[in-house]
Amino acid sequence: MTSFQDMARLAERAMREVFAETPLQRNAHLSERFEADIWLKREDLTPVRSYKLRGAFNAMRKVLDRRPDQQLFVCASAGNHAQGVAYMCQHFGVRGVIFMPVTTPQQKIQKTQVFGGEAIEIRLIGDYFDDTLAEAQRFCAAEGGHFLAPFDDDDVIEGQASVAVEIAIQMGGAPDHIILPVGGGGLSAGVRGFFGARCRYSFVEPKGGRSLAAAIQAGQPVTLPKVDSFVDGAAVARIGARPFEKLADIPATAVLCAPEDRICVTMLEMLNVEGIVLEPAGALSVDALQDVAAEIRGKTVVCVTSGGNFDFERLPEVKERAQRYSGVKKYFILRLPQRPGALKEFLNILGPEDDIARFEYLKKSARNFGSVLIGIETRRAENFQRLFAQLDEAGFTYRDITEDATLSEFLI
Repeated sequence: MTSFQDMARLAERAMREVFAETPLQRNAHLSERFEADIWLKREDLTPVRSYKLRGAFNAMRKVLDRRPDQQLFVCASAGNHAQGVAYMCQHFGVRGVIFMPVTTPQQKIQKTQVFGGEAIEIRLIGDYFDDTLAEAQRFCAAEGGHFLAPFDDDDVIEGQASVAVEIAIQMGGAPDHIILPVGGGGLSAGVRGFFGARCRYSFVEPKGGRSLAAAIQAGQPVTLPKVDSFVDGAAVARIGARPFEKLADIPATAVLCAPEDRICVTMLEMLNVEGIVLEPAGALSVDALQDVAAEIRGKTVVCVTSGGNFDFERLPEVKERAQRYSGVKKYFILRLPQRPGALKEFLNILGPEDDIARFEYLKKSARNFGSVLIGIETRRAENFQRLFAQLDEAGFTYRDITEDATLSEFLI
């Protein structure tokens, strides 16, 4: 019987007819910062800027080997899986029907169409992904197509394992430690299935989508009641059943949690310092380095940067979230006396590194007072200690709402 490792090697060799291996690059900045030998496996540099075309290629290749007459492939996706499937439909010369939610950003729709060309048809169905998925599966069954799951498929997992095959070739063996982003679990299951016990692992999930952690705690895949969609490439409500079979025995301590706002700090750092564009899910592995800093010191570490499909229209949001997490931007409601000179008195309290990013009168809360929404940016987080101390000394009444999710949603 052919082993999983041999099947992954076969998949990797077959891929070379379609696209080149992605580079494994040593990163001097991160290596120096964490006192380790840190390498980035640049899956953000595939033809579709994510690893997803690997699984799509392998699954389609094996289906066509078994059934050369299968000419219709169907998937449901609003992101990287759709682009990978589109690219491979074009390559294999088969028809693809890709279902996307109506709410999918136009940029993602256009990119998917470019990769698939005339080989694919995009159908926009449903406001929510569950509705899109149900319609895609109904259509697939009715038309006799083959449904390409994004992660819950043995052939897809085998295809994603080609990432590990390339790492082994490029390094001449296994690294000491691999850090992997987790969404549905296909990449993690594939890489761990290939390397086995030859290295240590860290599996990183966004705080708002910890489906692997929940499954390990429950002993089986469970559906999260709520998911934060900001890290859209890894915000999955339920880990795949097949990936979980390969991940069920990992210790809970190996599953790390990355806060969404902290991921934004990492994205900006990689962009500004290294010139590397990563989507939120693609930055997960790099972001987690700070969580394992003590255990990786002096080790050889590979971070899989899983994707770089970042819409730069989101950059202001990323910057905002990064500033708030770093503590250099805060919002508060100030109760400002309605008298001459009150505003000037407040402005004089601001330090030389403080800038007003937002100033908006909300309403008069009393005859002699008005409520003002104020956003302050500063260069160093500790500047706010001085600012708030001086506001207190001057007798101003204010409320810091930076971490108040409800008020922030409505006011900011």
